[in-house]
Amino acid sequence: MTDPLPLPSRAGVLVQGAALVVIIAGLKHAAPVLVPFLLAVFAAFVAMPPLLWLQKRGLPYWAALTVIILVGLLLDVLLVAVLGASITDFTRSYPHYNQRLHESLAGLQAWLGAQGIPVSEDFFAKATRVFDPGAIMQLAGSLFASLSNMLTNAFFIFLTTIFILLEVPSFPDKLRQISATAQRTLDSFHVFGQDLLRYLAIKTTVSLITGAAVGLWLAFLGVDFALLWGLLAFLFNFVPNIGSIIAAIPAVVLALVQGGLQLALLTAGGYLTVNIVMGNILEPKVMGHGLGLSVLAVFLSLIFWGWVLGPVGMLLSVPLTMFLKVVLGSREETRWIAILIGPGGESRLPPAGG
Repeated sequence: MTDPLPLPSRAGVLVQGAALVVIIAGLKHAAPVLVPFLLAVFAAFVAMPPLLWLQKRGLPYWAALTVIILVGLLLDVLLVAVLGASITDFTRSYPHYNQRLHESLAGLQAWLGAQGIPVSEDFFAKATRVFDPGAIMQLAGSLFASLSNMLTNAFFIFLTTIFILLEVPSFPDKLRQISATAQRTLDSFHVFGQDLLRYLAIKTTVSLITGAAVGLWLAFLGVDFALLWGLLAFLFNFVPNIGSIIAAIPAVVLALVQGGLQLALLTAGGYLTVNIVMGNILEPKVMGHGLGLSVLAVFLSLIFWGWVLGPVGMLLSVPLTMFLKVVLGSREETRWIAILIGPGGESRLPPAGG
């Protein structure tokens, strides 16, 4: 049982709060530059396990890094070639689907009238404003536009990832020369790295299976752009709590426009089945105490990082919050915040330094 931490004074809280506001404003303003860099850091973390595996098989670091670079370059080319064309096709087709959607809504209104359920123009207009399927389709367009921008920056992200990996072997020595407490910091980030890699391994596996299952099911049903919807399911499975819902809604609306209510129900049923099965197998093990974060912290981090960095912030919300917890927990002045966003009980925090 450890002694309770002394809480900061009112003046200390005000100073920390003011500094936090300035930092958040700076992050939001710098998002266009910061997002590609964060994706590069994320990619470097993903590349580290295969890089270390190749080293254990006897390859020198430069040779292992060369293999990782070639594989990454091949994946980048395939991603840009295949998905770039699909995103362009979807963007061009969006006005057509939007028009068909409004025609379907008008047909629904006429059908209700024929069934003896009169619906006034004003009531129907208000109802569609409250739940606007067109806005959902527009959301899908904006999500794919963000993804397209990411593909545009793919080369910059790839190059930055290479330079980060080149710096990895010398980073511990540099840190030891800078700070007398470097070893404690390195130990803290070693724990963080282990937790993050475990999270990424499980989450990536679950997301790949989810995306593949959704894509194959939609392709079997004949829903347009099944590859894109599978990719969206893969990416947004990284978004805690609401990611699967966000990924499913545009595809269900498109299925409704394309093939009617039956196709939409089959599409929704496929999403529901896949997400329930996968969520019951692995998600509860990942999204709670195993991350060292409270459930509330996970949900609030999703909102916060999504607001600051956009859709990419939602994808990276959990890793960013895990990193933030390590940084806050390494200093006595901010350690109380790290404990608050933890799961409770014995929290895996580094020893505080000066």
